[in-house]
Amino acid sequence: MRILLFLLTNLAVMLVVGVVWRLLGFESLLQSNGVDLNFNALLVFCGLFGMLGSLFSLFISKWSAKRGTGTRIIETPANRDEEWLVQTVRQLADNAGIGMPEVGIWQSEAPNAFATGWNRNNALVAVSTGLLKRMKPDEVRAVMAHEIGHVANGDMITLALVQGVVNTFVMFFSRVIGHTIDRVIFKNERGLGMGYWIGTFFAQILLSVLAAMIVMWFSRYREYRADAAGADLAGRMNMIAALRRLKAESERPSDLPDELTAFGISPGGSSMRRFFASHPPLDQRIEALQNR
Repeated sequence: MRILLFLLTNLAVMLVVGVVWRLLGFESLLQSNGVDLNFNALLVFCGLFGMLGSLFSLFISKWSAKRGTGTRIIETPANRDEEWLVQTVRQLADNAGIGMPEVGIWQSEAPNAFATGWNRNNALVAVSTGLLKRMKPDEVRAVMAHEIGHVANGDMITLALVQGVVNTFVMFFSRVIGHTIDRVIFKNERGLGMGYWIGTFFAQILLSVLAAMIVMWFSRYREYRADAAGADLAGRMNMIAALRRLKAESERPSDLPDELTAFGISPGGSSMRRFFASHPPLDQRIEALQNR
């Protein structure tokens, strides 16, 4: 239902953009300069491809996460630690009102965890061996609660759909810009000339950078919500203690694949600039919980 509603919203946004485009006179202005584009067809084309790519990534997210990290799913607990982990996730999932997710472990010295999956009742929650070794049980429980919070909030779905929307408009406006350059500057009167390909290429790079800033802003926003959910499920002080532990361990580089960085508990890629970071600074997350 969430995906259906978001697709309908995306369609409505596309229709509104089309109407506004005409009301502001952009279409007639471009046509008067010889830019002969079918804007409705282009918008639909970009919407389909922009959303399909994002949704495809969402639907295979569990498979790609297992493959990318080497996560082993705990089907039958092999020891007390695994049994405790499964029972903890089950209890948290019940308290959050979602279906029991798959629980996995992957080998890594870096303390981290992630959640993924297109369905909040059939998700995957995994934890690194380093996190289990370096954190106290209450802190591990808080981290699991944070990941369950992501699942319960539908963050994986919403982030993928936000990515699909920005993909749509990056494709649309880069092609409009490329076509305009081809007709107005390069004076190409038929077909798609060199100006179109050059203009589209550079416009797509620039717009993709701006789109990434939007997506990462939303990713940072969801981290605060997941921290709040973790505090509600596992206790505010336990969530704060877990984040402080992660801060103390932050010198260890994250080994999560790029496509999973936004779904981990620990901030990845410390060299990233502030506007392109998937996680807020740990100090700010701790302060937000302290002020709740």
